[in-house]
Amino acid sequence: MTDLIRSACLSSYPEVARSLGLDPLRLLAAAGIDRRSLDGDPDVRISAGALGRLLESSARAAGVDDFGLRLAETRTLAVLGPVGLLVREEATVRDALQSLMRYIPLHNESLHLRLEERDGMAIASVEIRVRRPVPIRQGTELTVGVLYRILRQLVGSHWRPLVCFAHDAPKRRDTCRRLFGGRAEFGHDFNGIVCSRRDLDRPIPTSDPVLARHARRHLDSLLARPDASIADKVRELIFLQLSGGRCRADLVAGQLGIDRRTLHRRLARDNLSFSEVLEAVRTEIVTRALPSRERPLAALADMLGFSSLSAFSRWFHTRFGASPTAWRHRTARLQLASASSR
Repeated sequence: MTDLIRSACLSSYPEVARSLGLDPLRLLAAAGIDRRSLDGDPDVRISAGALGRLLESSARAAGVDDFGLRLAETRTLAVLGPVGLLVREEATVRDALQSLMRYIPLHNESLHLRLEERDGMAIASVEIRVRRPVPIRQGTELTVGVLYRILRQLVGSHWRPLVCFAHDAPKRRDTCRRLFGGRAEFGHDFNGIVCSRRDLDRPIPTSDPVLARHARRHLDSLLARPDASIADKVRELIFLQLSGGRCRADLVAGQLGIDRRTLHRRLARDNLSFSEVLEAVRTEIVTRALPSRERPLAALADMLGFSSLSAFSRWFHTRFGASPTAWRHRTARLQLASASSR
């Protein structure tokens, strides 16, 4: 079998390659990666070994030894797709790392994460395992760099853990200093990030336990059923992009590498339409998030992709027969009565 990675790992590769005077399409072909992996569905799978060859050949062709770090500079939490969504909503850094360890195979089957805590310190180490030996320096630097950026995105730019690599230092450390702020060391016996154990208890400001539970159930279903249907993929894309207002059928179809008519035809095989899937996702999110008084209705309207609070309120009343405020109050009373009867 071949270890596979979501094609989202190729995001920004063409731009970084061109900035170094390279032809990204030629290098993709030489590595055995279909150029169509750059388009459409971020969940198209490519070979982990092929990606490793691509990164190493790109570094050689450009005459740089920090190509992976240059790619890492462009990455955000969004590259992890649904796994990133859960990580963003976890309560603490420890919770986020544990979720990454559990669900990272959904993003990259060749990547293994381990968290060790000892002597007041915590080590989050990464290991790339591929079935055929290939150079992995660039892949390792990309992985550690992305992990570093993700954690700092969650905790805040003030957080500066120590970054360790098993290989030798690059000839020039410009990118390394820019990315890690001088907090990187080479020649260690592992690749990863070292911080105080107390840092794992740092709260994540974006945390939302309701959405975390929802995302966790979704990822658990993907772990149990890796070959998702077209309806599952549409639900996932809608769930990830609702708040950005990018949930039109034509855009989702494009991300899946098909046209709008084909999308409708494939959904129809499951007796579904795009609008029905959209409504189902919105309904699932709102029924989980609305009971929490901590979330303003305007923020919830944004989360569901509505242009205004009034548009959200009209949709909600049509769907549930009550205003969002009345529904929230009624749900709170029911929950209180249920708790009192126990």
